[in-house]
Order: sequence, then structure tokens, then C-alpha cells
Amino acid sequence: QVQVVASGGGLVQPGGSLRLSCVASESDPRYEYGIGWYRQAPGKAREGVSCISSRGSYTYYADSVKGRFAISRDNAENTALLQMNHLVPEDTATYYCVVRLSVGEITAQDICTLTSGDDYWGRGAQVTVSS
Repeated sequence: QVQVVASGGGLVQPGGSLRLSCVASESDPRYEYGIGWYRQAPGKAREGVSCISSRGSYTYYADSVKGRFAISRDNAENTALLQMNHLVPEDTATYYCVVRLSVGEITAQDICTLTSGDDYWGRGAQVTVSS
């Protein structure tokens, strides 16, 4: 059983920055771990924001965050970071970290555009962008 521990988030003014982190609690050598974030704003569907494949070969960003968000990972620690810059009010949402188990590396787009029964989710982190 994989436990996903997410942290970060908070309140920031427009134009500010925040960072989210995500840790997969244990590593099963039979599987590879893709990591990413989805977000859900009130009254809206959950959407994939940014994901990174297990070996870091692939990254994915939603069009709305390209050029502003950056995802990275430390495979030795099974940790991923999402650096969010130039935040705008439309980024306000609850952000959820997802860890996708796979045999072999799968693309970050796969992780971010379609959920799977092999996903493990962390608790949501609230991000509020407001003046």
C-alpha cells in the first residue's frame, strides 16, 4: 500500500509563488512511480495540472499553467515538487497529489489526463490566490 503525503499550499497574492511537495511513503521495486497534481475548484471538474513520469523523461503541463509552473522529482526520495509562480486568481483550487504505479515508464500526459485504478491520492492542499 502506497501512502502519499502532500504538503504546501496557502494564501498568496496575485503574482506570488507557492510550492507543493509530495512524497510516496514506500517504494516497491516491482513498480515505477509517476507523480503529479490535479486540482479542483468549486463547481468545476478535477483537472490534471502537472505530472512527471517515473524516470523524469516526460513532463506534462496543462495549457493554463505552462510557463508558470515547474515540476521536478527526486527519485532517491520518491519526492516531487511543484513550483508555482506568477499565480493568478484562477489558480485557486484544492490541489491533490497523485502517485501512479506502473510496470515500466508511462508518459506524464497519461498520468495527468486519465485517472487509473493504480492511482494513490494524497490529501488536498488549498491554494488561494487573492488580494
